[in-house]
Amino acid sequence: MSDTGGGSTPDRLNIFEKLSGRPPRAVTLAGISTPPARSGHRCVADNTNLYVFGGYNPDYDESGGSANEDYPLFRELWRYHFATGCWQQIQTEGYMPTELASMSAVLHGNNLLVFGGTGIPFGLSNGNDVHVCNVKYKRWSLLGCNGRKPKRIYGQAMVIINGSLYVFGGTTGYIYSTDLHRLDLTTREWIHLKPSNPPDDLPEERYRHEMAHDGQRIYILGGGTSFTSYPLDKIHAYNLETNSWEEITTKPHDKIGFPAPRRCHSCVQICNDVFICGGYNGELILCDLWKMNLITFQWSKLPAVMPEPAYFHCAAVTPAGCMYIHGGVVNIRENKRTGSLFKIWLAVPSLLELSWEKLLKAFPHLTSLPSYRLLNLGLTQELVERLK
Repeated sequence: MSDTGGGSTPDRLNIFEKLSGRPPRAVTLAGISTPPARSGHRCVADNTNLYVFGGYNPDYDESGGSANEDYPLFRELWRYHFATGCWQQIQTEGYMPTELASMSAVLHGNNLLVFGGTGIPFGLSNGNDVHVCNVKYKRWSLLGCNGRKPKRIYGQAMVIINGSLYVFGGTTGYIYSTDLHRLDLTTREWIHLKPSNPPDDLPEERYRHEMAHDGQRIYILGGGTSFTSYPLDKIHAYNLETNSWEEITTKPHDKIGFPAPRRCHSCVQICNDVFICGGYNGELILCDLWKMNLITFQWSKLPAVMPEPAYFHCAAVTPAGCMYIHGGVVNIRENKRTGSLFKIWLAVPSLLELSWEKLLKAFPHLTSLPSYRLLNLGLTQELVERLK
């Protein structure tokens, strides 16, 4: 079920809401008020903003035409401000990476970490550096690292666990990988992990998969190659304590079985629940939304259906449990991309979140008041920061 109306009450779970994105007050770079349609980009979210980085669109007009200096790539960082419903292209300092398709991105405090990715043509200009953008100070820097870096790859997945960045899989454009690397973010040393399994027990080579974790295991979800999409009835998990891969048999939905195999999908995690959305199975663009519990490994199909089936899209979830989905390829035959933004509550919103959205709807002028006025009105410092 989808809801494309303009309301923003989050008291109904599992319903997609389309967000139009009002133009920001300030004039954006190149005069564009919302991100043009794209695919292969990445996004992350905190309590205040959705950040969208990079992407690709070969359609000259759809990608912004002459306004996009890096056509067909997007060397840009956007933010969608939840309180105002506005998009803004962020003007940053420092060196922004040029590998802008199928990179990996995670948010670590105020730092957006970007690794890998590819430029044009795909596979001939890949990256293996970690670029960091402090979203508070709007500055890029290159993370100086020791040890042996991963190969120059794109389409890999990564997670942060206990201060270490784990990177798995990806492709050079010709060879698909099963490599697993760890970067200690304190010592900044890369280590190529060598699991104790025999070669036959390793996960299949893949790219455009997703990862989840429970602190002890890293779970690999889907992905594939140019010709295959891997199923989800069994998933591979890397055990950090034993340095070995395990194969876990998941439990099907009692009536409709397992999610379809897929690659180029999106994935978010809320505590021990993992949600996958959309993707491509080699024939069809998918529009379904599934949940798997990392304790029981039970699959559940949510009643929501994406308003636009998409793959090569991006998704992120806020700390409060609201998932945002942006962009992607929506038509294979026409190779068409979208710039649509949707939200859906995956967790029951707290009373604070319900009240906050009602307050913003009733008093939209709050976003224009100075901080001292807002504090005098009784808003907490945390809520004031969400308005800025």
